[in-house]
Amino acid sequence: MSQEYCYQISPPVLSVGSDRDLGLESTLQELPMYNFQVEVGCTGAEIAKYFDKYPLLPGAILVEQGKFIGMISRRRLVECLIRPYGQELFFKEPLDVLYSYTRIAILVLNDTTSILTAIQHSLRRSPEFLAEPIVVQTAAKEYRLLDINELNIAAWQIRGIETQVRYERSQAQMIQNDKMARLGRLVDGVAHEILDPVGFVWGNLTYISNYSQDLLKLIATYEKFLPECPAEISYLKEEIEFDYLEQDLAKALTSARSGAERLKKLVTSLQNFCHIDTIYPKPVDLHACIDSIVILIKSRLKGEIEIIKNYGKLPPISCFIGQLNQVLMNILSQAVDTLLDEAVRQQLQANCHKNHQQATIEITTEVLSQAPTKPNEADSRWVSICIADNGPGMSEELKQQILDNFSVETRANKETSLAVSYQIITARHGGKLNFYSHQNIGTKFEILLPLI
Repeated sequence: MSQEYCYQISPPVLSVGSDRDLGLESTLQELPMYNFQVEVGCTGAEIAKYFDKYPLLPGAILVEQGKFIGMISRRRLVECLIRPYGQELFFKEPLDVLYSYTRIAILVLNDTTSILTAIQHSLRRSPEFLAEPIVVQTAAKEYRLLDINELNIAAWQIRGIETQVRYERSQAQMIQNDKMARLGRLVDGVAHEILDPVGFVWGNLTYISNYSQDLLKLIATYEKFLPECPAEISYLKEEIEFDYLEQDLAKALTSARSGAERLKKLVTSLQNFCHIDTIYPKPVDLHACIDSIVILIKSRLKGEIEIIKNYGKLPPISCFIGQLNQVLMNILSQAVDTLLDEAVRQQLQANCHKNHQQATIEITTEVLSQAPTKPNEADSRWVSICIADNGPGMSEELKQQILDNFSVETRANKETSLAVSYQIITARHGGKLNFYSHQNIGTKFEILLPLI
Protein backbone atom coordinates (compact mmCIF):
# COMPACT_ATOMS: atom_id res chain seq x y z
CA MET A 1 0.00 0.00 0.00
CA SER A 2 1.27 3.43 -0.88
CA GLN A 3 2.43 5.41 2.17
CA GLU A 4 2.04 8.62 0.16
CA TYR A 5 -1.70 8.66 0.71
CA CYS A 6 -2.33 6.53 3.76
CA TYR A 7 -0.72 6.31 7.17
CA GLN A 8 -1.49 4.63 10.45
CA ILE A 9 -0.65 4.94 14.15
CA SER A 10 -0.89 1.55 15.76
CA PRO A 11 -4.10 0.95 17.70
CA PRO A 12 -3.76 0.71 21.50
CA VAL A 13 -3.29 -2.68 23.03
CA LEU A 14 -5.46 -1.99 26.10
CA SER A 15 -8.21 -4.55 26.45
CA VAL A 16 -11.50 -4.43 28.31
CA GLY A 17 -11.25 -6.35 31.55
CA SER A 18 -12.38 -6.45 35.13
CA ASP A 19 -9.09 -4.93 36.29
CA ARG A 20 -10.03 -1.53 34.93
CA ASP A 21 -10.70 0.82 37.81
CA LEU A 22 -13.83 2.57 36.58
CA GLY A 23 -15.97 4.79 38.79
CA LEU A 24 -19.13 6.84 38.59
CA GLU A 25 -17.15 9.85 37.38
CA SER A 26 -14.96 8.00 34.86
CA THR A 27 -14.49 9.72 31.50
CA LEU A 28 -13.77 8.57 27.95
CA GLN A 29 -10.06 9.13 28.58
CA GLU A 30 -10.03 5.88 30.58
CA LEU A 31 -11.24 3.76 27.66
CA PRO A 32 -9.08 2.25 24.90
CA MET A 33 -9.44 4.18 21.63
CA TYR A 34 -8.06 3.75 18.15
CA ASN A 35 -5.92 6.33 16.39
CA PHE A 36 -6.30 5.29 12.75
CA GLN A 37 -6.24 8.16 10.28
CA VAL A 38 -6.25 7.89 6.51
CA GLU A 39 -6.11 10.52 3.82
CA VAL A 40 -9.23 10.79 1.68
CA GLY A 41 -7.02 10.09 -1.33
CA CYS A 42 -6.65 6.46 -0.30
CA THR A 43 -8.79 3.94 -2.18
CA GLY A 44 -11.40 1.58 -0.77
CA ALA A 45 -9.10 -1.36 -1.52
CA GLU A 46 -6.32 0.10 0.63
CA ILE A 47 -8.58 0.76 3.61
CA ALA A 48 -10.12 -2.71 3.25
CA LYS A 49 -6.65 -4.28 3.67
CA TYR A 50 -6.23 -2.49 6.97
CA PHE A 51 -9.65 -3.63 8.17
CA ASP A 52 -8.71 -7.18 7.21
CA LYS A 53 -5.40 -6.91 9.10
CA TYR A 54 -6.99 -5.42 12.23
CA PRO A 55 -10.35 -7.15 12.71
CA LEU A 56 -11.15 -5.19 15.90
CA LEU A 57 -10.69 -1.82 14.20
CA PRO A 58 -14.17 -0.20 14.18
CA GLY A 59 -13.44 2.33 11.44
CA ALA A 60 -11.10 5.01 10.14
CA ILE A 61 -10.80 8.75 10.71
CA LEU A 62 -10.71 10.60 7.39
CA VAL A 63 -8.37 13.56 7.06
CA GLU A 64 -7.36 15.82 4.23
CA GLN A 65 -3.81 17.12 4.58
CA GLY A 66 -4.04 16.44 8.31
CA LYS A 67 -7.42 18.18 8.76
CA PHE A 68 -10.33 16.20 10.16
CA ILE A 69 -13.00 15.49 7.52
CA GLY A 70 -15.14 12.73 8.95
CA MET A 71 -15.27 9.04 9.79
CA ILE A 72 -16.13 5.86 7.93
CA SER A 73 -16.87 2.71 9.86
CA ARG A 74 -16.06 -0.85 8.95
CA ARG A 75 -19.77 -1.54 8.76
CA ARG A 76 -20.47 1.24 6.25
CA LEU A 77 -17.57 0.18 4.06
CA VAL A 78 -18.79 -3.42 3.97
CA GLU A 79 -22.32 -2.28 3.15
CA CYS A 80 -21.04 -0.29 0.19
CA LEU A 81 -18.85 -3.09 -1.14
CA ILE A 82 -21.55 -5.78 -0.98
CA ARG A 83 -24.04 -3.72 -2.93
CA PRO A 84 -24.68 -4.77 -6.55
CA TYR A 85 -21.67 -3.54 -8.50
CA GLY A 86 -20.33 -2.12 -5.25
CA GLN A 87 -16.80 -3.36 -5.75
CA GLU A 88 -16.68 -2.03 -9.32
CA LEU A 89 -17.97 1.37 -8.10
CA PHE A 90 -16.03 1.90 -4.88
CA PHE A 91 -13.16 -0.59 -4.59
CA LYS A 92 -10.68 1.47 -6.61
CA GLU A 93 -12.18 4.92 -5.95
CA PRO A 94 -10.73 7.39 -3.42
CA LEU A 95 -12.34 7.46 -0.01
CA ASP A 96 -13.81 10.92 -0.54
CA VAL A 97 -16.07 9.41 -3.23
CA LEU A 98 -17.02 6.55 -0.93
CA TYR A 99 -17.59 8.96 1.98
CA SER A 100 -19.92 11.13 -0.09
CA TYR A 101 -22.25 8.11 -0.46
CA THR A 102 -22.06 6.96 3.17
CA ARG A 103 -22.00 10.32 4.93
CA ILE A 104 -23.99 10.16 8.16
CA ALA A 105 -24.31 12.22 11.31
CA ILE A 106 -21.15 11.57 13.31
CA LEU A 107 -21.20 11.76 17.10
CA VAL A 108 -18.15 13.75 18.27
CA LEU A 109 -17.47 14.02 22.01
CA ASN A 110 -14.66 15.47 24.11
CA ASP A 111 -12.46 13.00 25.93
CA THR A 112 -13.46 14.67 29.23
CA THR A 113 -17.08 13.54 28.76
CA SER A 114 -18.18 11.10 31.42
CA ILE A 115 -18.93 7.57 30.29
CA LEU A 116 -22.52 7.73 31.52
CA THR A 117 -23.11 10.97 29.64
CA ALA A 118 -21.53 9.51 26.51
CA ILE A 119 -23.80 6.47 26.57
CA GLN A 120 -26.81 8.77 26.87
CA HIS A 121 -25.72 10.73 23.79
CA SER A 122 -25.08 7.48 21.94
CA LEU A 123 -28.53 6.07 22.69
CA ARG A 124 -30.20 9.24 21.39
CA ARG A 125 -29.01 8.44 17.85
CA SER A 126 -31.28 6.86 15.27
CA PRO A 127 -31.54 3.07 15.57
CA GLU A 128 -29.59 2.49 12.33
CA PHE A 129 -26.64 4.47 13.73
CA LEU A 130 -26.45 2.88 17.20
CA ALA A 131 -23.63 0.53 16.19
CA GLU A 132 -21.47 3.30 14.70
CA PRO A 133 -18.23 4.15 16.53
CA ILE A 134 -17.86 7.48 18.32
CA VAL A 135 -15.27 10.11 17.41
CA VAL A 136 -13.49 11.43 20.49
CA GLN A 137 -11.62 14.74 20.42
CA THR A 138 -8.69 15.11 22.81
CA ALA A 139 -7.44 18.25 24.49
CA ALA A 140 -4.65 18.39 21.89
CA LYS A 141 -7.27 18.64 19.09
CA GLU A 142 -6.54 15.08 17.99
CA TYR A 143 -9.23 12.59 17.03
CA ARG A 144 -9.69 9.02 18.20
CA LEU A 145 -12.22 6.29 17.48
CA LEU A 146 -14.13 4.62 20.31
CA ASP A 147 -15.77 1.29 19.61
CA ILE A 148 -19.39 1.42 20.77
CA ASN A 149 -18.97 -2.03 22.34
CA GLU A 150 -16.18 -0.66 24.55
CA LEU A 151 -18.50 2.12 25.68
CA ASN A 152 -21.40 -0.26 26.33
CA ILE A 153 -19.26 -2.59 28.44
CA ALA A 154 -17.81 0.30 30.44
CA ALA A 155 -21.28 1.78 31.00
CA TRP A 156 -22.55 -1.63 32.09
CA GLN A 157 -19.70 -1.92 34.61
CA ILE A 158 -20.40 1.57 35.97
CA ARG A 159 -24.13 0.88 36.19
CA GLY A 160 -23.25 -2.18 38.23
CA ILE A 161 -21.11 -0.04 40.52
CA GLU A 162 -23.91 2.53 40.73
CA THR A 163 -26.42 -0.16 41.61
CA GLN A 164 -24.12 -1.46 44.32
CA VAL A 165 -23.61 2.04 45.68
CA ARG A 166 -27.35 2.66 45.71
CA TYR A 167 -27.93 -0.63 47.44
CA GLU A 168 -25.32 0.13 50.09
CA ARG A 169 -26.71 3.65 50.47
CA SER A 170 -30.25 2.31 50.84
CA GLN A 171 -29.04 -0.15 53.47
CA ALA A 172 -27.23 2.66 55.29
CA GLN A 173 -30.35 4.81 54.99
CA MET A 174 -32.49 2.04 56.47
CA ILE A 175 -30.07 1.71 59.37
CA GLN A 176 -30.02 5.50 59.77
CA ASN A 177 -33.81 5.70 59.67
CA ASP A 178 -34.10 2.99 62.29
CA LYS A 179 -31.47 4.75 64.39
CA MET A 180 -33.26 8.09 64.08
CA ALA A 181 -36.59 6.46 64.93
CA ARG A 182 -35.10 4.93 68.07
CA LEU A 183 -33.41 8.23 68.89
CA GLY A 184 -36.72 10.03 68.38
CA ARG A 185 -38.43 7.67 70.81
CA LEU A 186 -35.58 8.12 73.29
CA VAL A 187 -35.70 11.92 73.02
CA ASP A 188 -39.47 11.85 73.35
CA GLY A 189 -39.17 9.78 76.51
CA VAL A 190 -36.47 12.04 77.97
CA ALA A 191 -38.52 15.13 77.08
CA HIS A 192 -41.53 13.60 78.81
CA GLU A 193 -39.43 12.91 81.91
CA ILE A 194 -38.24 16.53 81.86
CA LEU A 195 -41.76 17.88 81.45
CA ASP A 196 -42.96 16.13 84.61
CA PRO A 197 -40.67 18.00 87.06
CA VAL A 198 -41.08 21.19 85.02
CA GLY A 199 -44.82 20.78 85.49
CA PHE A 200 -44.30 20.40 89.24
CA VAL A 201 -42.22 23.57 89.36
CA TRP A 202 -44.65 25.47 87.13
CA GLY A 203 -47.68 24.37 89.15
CA ASN A 204 -46.11 25.17 92.53
CA LEU A 205 -44.81 28.59 91.50
CA THR A 206 -48.34 29.99 91.73
CA TYR A 207 -48.75 28.70 95.27
CA ILE A 208 -45.28 29.88 96.28
CA SER A 209 -46.11 33.34 94.95
CA ASN A 210 -49.39 33.43 96.89
CA TYR A 211 -47.78 32.07 100.07
CA SER A 212 -44.96 34.60 99.93
CA GLN A 213 -47.42 37.47 99.47
CA ASP A 214 -49.46 36.23 102.43
CA LEU A 215 -46.34 36.03 104.60
CA LEU A 216 -45.34 39.56 103.63
CA LYS A 217 -48.83 40.77 104.50
CA LEU A 218 -48.55 39.02 107.86
CA ILE A 219 -45.20 40.67 108.59
CA ALA A 220 -46.60 44.07 107.57
CA THR A 221 -49.55 43.55 109.95
CA TYR A 222 -47.19 42.67 112.81
CA GLU A 223 -45.21 45.87 112.15
CA LYS A 224 -48.45 47.88 112.15
CA PHE A 225 -49.64 46.68 115.56
CA LEU A 226 -46.16 46.23 117.07
CA PRO A 227 -44.29 49.38 116.06
CA GLU A 228 -41.68 48.85 118.75
CA CYS A 229 -39.78 45.91 117.35
CA PRO A 230 -37.33 44.05 119.64
CA ALA A 231 -33.65 44.62 118.96
CA GLU A 232 -33.08 40.99 118.01
CA ILE A 233 -35.73 41.12 115.30
CA SER A 234 -34.39 44.44 114.00
CA TYR A 235 -30.89 42.94 113.83
CA LEU A 236 -32.20 39.89 111.94
CA LYS A 237 -34.06 42.12 109.42
CA GLU A 238 -30.84 44.02 108.75
CA GLU A 239 -28.85 40.80 108.45
CA ILE A 240 -31.17 39.28 105.84
CA GLU A 241 -31.72 42.66 104.10
CA PHE A 242 -35.46 42.38 104.56
CA ASP A 243 -36.30 45.52 102.58
CA TYR A 244 -34.36 44.27 99.53
CA LEU A 245 -35.79 40.77 99.96
CA GLU A 246 -39.33 42.15 100.01
CA GLN A 247 -38.74 44.00 96.73
CA ASP A 248 -36.79 41.24 94.95
CA LEU A 249 -39.01 38.32 95.91
CA ALA A 250 -41.63 39.11 93.28
CA LYS A 251 -38.91 39.56 90.62
CA ALA A 252 -37.33 36.22 91.54
CA LEU A 253 -40.66 34.43 91.27
CA THR A 254 -41.35 36.07 87.91
CA SER A 255 -37.89 35.05 86.66
CA ALA A 256 -38.41 31.47 87.85
CA ARG A 257 -41.80 31.35 86.14
CA SER A 258 -40.26 32.70 82.91
CA GLY A 259 -37.45 30.12 83.03
CA ALA A 260 -39.88 27.26 83.64
CA GLU A 261 -42.04 28.46 80.76
CA ARG A 262 -39.04 28.66 78.40
CA LEU A 263 -37.90 25.18 79.44
CA LYS A 264 -41.40 23.83 78.89
CA LYS A 265 -41.57 25.37 75.40
CA LEU A 266 -38.09 24.07 74.52
CA VAL A 267 -38.89 20.51 75.59
CA THR A 268 -42.24 20.62 73.79
CA SER A 269 -40.51 21.87 70.64
CA LEU A 270 -38.00 19.02 70.93
CA GLN A 271 -40.86 16.55 71.22
CA ASN A 272 -42.56 18.00 68.15
CA PHE A 273 -39.34 17.93 66.11
CA CYS A 274 -38.70 14.27 66.98
CA HIS A 275 -42.27 13.34 66.08
CA ILE A 276 -42.45 9.94 64.39
CA ASP A 277 -44.72 10.08 61.35
CA THR A 278 -47.49 7.59 60.82
CA ILE A 279 -48.40 5.98 57.51
CA TYR A 280 -50.94 8.65 56.66
CA PRO A 281 -50.61 12.43 56.93
CA LYS A 282 -52.44 14.28 59.68
CA PRO A 283 -53.73 17.86 59.90
CA VAL A 284 -51.34 20.10 61.86
CA ASP A 285 -50.91 23.74 62.80
CA LEU A 286 -48.05 24.99 60.62
CA HIS A 287 -47.45 28.05 62.78
CA ALA A 288 -46.92 25.84 65.82
CA CYS A 289 -44.44 23.75 63.79
CA ILE A 290 -42.51 26.83 62.71
CA ASP A 291 -42.48 28.23 66.26
CA SER A 292 -41.06 24.94 67.56
CA ILE A 293 -38.23 24.98 65.00
CA VAL A 294 -37.49 28.65 65.71
CA ILE A 295 -37.15 27.90 69.42
CA LEU A 296 -34.60 25.17 68.67
CA ILE A 297 -32.74 27.39 66.19
CA LYS A 298 -32.51 30.27 68.65
CA SER A 299 -30.14 28.22 70.80
CA ARG A 300 -27.45 29.03 68.19
CA LEU A 301 -28.17 32.75 68.13
CA LYS A 302 -26.87 35.41 70.48
CA GLY A 303 -28.71 38.40 69.13
CA GLU A 304 -26.87 38.53 65.79
CA ILE A 305 -29.94 37.51 63.80
CA GLU A 306 -33.48 38.81 64.13
CA ILE A 307 -36.29 36.44 63.18
CA ILE A 308 -39.41 38.19 61.89
CA LYS A 309 -42.72 36.31 61.61
CA ASN A 310 -45.44 37.44 59.23
CA TYR A 311 -48.11 34.84 59.80
CA GLY A 312 -51.27 34.76 57.73
CA LYS A 313 -54.48 32.91 58.48
CA LEU A 314 -53.90 29.24 57.69
CA PRO A 315 -56.23 26.28 58.13
CA PRO A 316 -54.85 22.99 59.47
CA ILE A 317 -52.64 21.41 56.81
CA SER A 318 -52.54 17.66 56.20
CA CYS A 319 -48.87 16.61 56.17
CA PHE A 320 -46.20 14.39 57.69
CA ILE A 321 -45.19 16.62 60.57
CA GLY A 322 -41.85 14.92 61.30
CA GLN A 323 -40.64 15.23 57.72
CA LEU A 324 -41.92 18.78 57.37
CA ASN A 325 -40.04 19.71 60.56
CA GLN A 326 -36.90 18.32 58.94
CA VAL A 327 -37.40 20.52 55.87
CA LEU A 328 -37.97 23.64 57.98
CA MET A 329 -34.91 22.86 60.08
CA ASN A 330 -32.74 22.34 56.97
CA ILE A 331 -33.77 25.63 55.35
CA LEU A 332 -33.59 27.70 58.54
CA SER A 333 -30.22 26.17 59.46
CA GLN A 334 -28.84 27.08 56.05
CA ALA A 335 -30.08 30.65 56.43
CA VAL A 336 -28.54 30.91 59.90
CA ASP A 337 -25.22 29.47 58.70
CA THR A 338 -25.11 31.95 55.81
CA LEU A 339 -25.84 34.96 58.03
CA LEU A 340 -23.39 33.90 60.74
CA ASP A 341 -20.63 33.35 58.17
CA GLU A 342 -21.36 36.78 56.71
CA ALA A 343 -21.18 38.35 60.18
CA VAL A 344 -17.77 36.77 60.77
CA ARG A 345 -16.57 37.92 57.35
CA GLN A 346 -17.63 41.49 58.09
CA GLN A 347 -15.86 41.43 61.44
CA LEU A 348 -12.63 40.37 59.76
CA GLN A 349 -12.78 43.18 57.22
CA ALA A 350 -10.89 46.40 57.73
CA ASN A 351 -14.09 48.44 57.89
CA CYS A 352 -15.75 46.26 60.47
CA HIS A 353 -16.27 49.29 62.74
CA LYS A 354 -18.91 50.61 60.36
CA ASN A 355 -22.56 49.96 61.05
CA HIS A 356 -23.95 47.07 59.03
CA GLN A 357 -27.59 46.22 58.52
CA GLN A 358 -29.20 43.90 61.01
CA ALA A 359 -29.16 40.29 59.83
CA THR A 360 -32.75 39.10 59.57
CA ILE A 361 -34.70 35.98 58.65
CA GLU A 362 -38.28 36.70 57.64
CA ILE A 363 -40.86 33.92 57.74
CA THR A 364 -44.09 34.62 55.83
CA THR A 365 -47.11 32.33 55.55
CA GLU A 366 -50.21 32.79 53.43
CA VAL A 367 -52.76 30.99 51.26
CA LEU A 368 -52.30 31.43 47.51
CA SER A 369 -54.68 30.77 44.65
CA GLN A 370 -53.40 29.90 41.19
CA ALA A 371 -55.46 30.16 38.02
CA PRO A 372 -56.24 26.87 36.23
CA THR A 373 -53.95 25.85 33.41
CA LYS A 374 -56.58 23.74 31.63
CA PRO A 375 -60.22 24.42 30.69
CA ASN A 376 -62.89 23.27 33.15
CA GLU A 377 -60.28 23.00 35.86
CA ALA A 378 -60.83 24.56 39.28
CA ASP A 379 -58.47 27.05 40.86
CA SER A 380 -55.69 25.44 42.84
CA ARG A 381 -54.98 26.67 46.36
CA TRP A 382 -51.62 26.40 48.04
CA VAL A 383 -50.21 27.16 51.46
CA SER A 384 -47.02 29.18 51.06
CA ILE A 385 -44.17 29.26 53.57
CA CYS A 386 -41.47 31.75 52.57
CA ILE A 387 -38.17 31.86 54.46
CA ALA A 388 -36.07 34.83 53.31
CA ASP A 389 -32.78 36.20 54.61
CA ASN A 390 -30.90 39.40 53.80
CA GLY A 391 -27.54 37.68 53.45
CA PRO A 392 -24.98 38.00 50.63
CA GLY A 393 -27.00 35.84 48.23
CA MET A 394 -25.71 33.05 46.02
CA SER A 395 -23.45 33.02 43.02
CA GLU A 396 -24.68 31.57 39.73
CA GLU A 397 -22.47 28.52 40.27
CA LEU A 398 -23.94 27.84 43.72
CA LYS A 399 -27.50 28.29 42.43
CA GLN A 400 -26.79 25.79 39.68
CA GLN A 401 -25.46 23.32 42.25
CA ILE A 402 -28.70 23.61 44.20
CA LEU A 403 -30.75 23.08 41.05
CA ASP A 404 -28.61 20.02 40.32
CA ASN A 405 -29.39 18.75 43.83
CA PHE A 406 -33.06 18.84 42.89
CA SER A 407 -32.50 16.52 39.91
CA VAL A 408 -33.06 12.78 40.16
CA GLU A 409 -29.58 11.90 38.86
CA THR A 410 -27.76 14.02 41.43
CA ARG A 411 -29.94 12.86 44.31
CA ALA A 412 -28.99 9.30 43.43
CA ASN A 413 -25.29 10.15 43.77
CA LYS A 414 -25.36 12.54 46.71
CA GLU A 415 -28.13 13.08 49.23
CA THR A 416 -27.72 16.67 50.44
CA SER A 417 -30.03 18.31 52.97
CA LEU A 418 -31.69 20.39 50.25
CA ALA A 419 -32.07 17.34 48.01
CA VAL A 420 -33.81 15.49 50.84
CA SER A 421 -35.99 18.54 51.52
CA TYR A 422 -36.95 18.76 47.85
CA GLN A 423 -37.88 15.09 47.80
CA ILE A 424 -39.99 15.41 50.97
CA ILE A 425 -41.93 18.40 49.65
CA THR A 426 -42.45 17.18 46.09
CA ALA A 427 -42.67 13.40 46.40
CA ARG A 428 -44.19 12.97 49.85
CA HIS A 429 -46.46 16.01 49.95
CA GLY A 430 -47.11 16.77 46.27
CA GLY A 431 -45.87 20.31 46.78
CA LYS A 432 -43.23 22.58 45.33
CA LEU A 433 -39.92 23.91 46.62
CA ASN A 434 -38.66 27.06 44.89
CA PHE A 435 -35.74 29.30 45.73
CA TYR A 436 -34.66 32.74 44.59
CA SER A 437 -31.34 34.38 45.30
CA HIS A 438 -29.68 37.63 44.29
CA GLN A 439 -26.20 38.67 45.32
CA ASN A 440 -26.05 41.45 47.93
CA ILE A 441 -29.83 41.16 48.40
CA GLY A 442 -30.53 37.77 49.93
CA THR A 443 -32.03 34.33 49.42
CA LYS A 444 -35.62 33.14 49.68
CA PHE A 445 -36.95 29.60 49.83
CA GLU A 446 -40.64 29.08 49.11
CA ILE A 447 -42.47 25.95 50.22
CA LEU A 448 -45.83 25.36 48.53
CA LEU A 449 -48.12 22.71 49.98
CA PRO A 450 -51.42 21.81 48.29
CA LEU A 451 -54.44 22.86 50.31
CA ILE A 452 -56.87 19.92 50.22
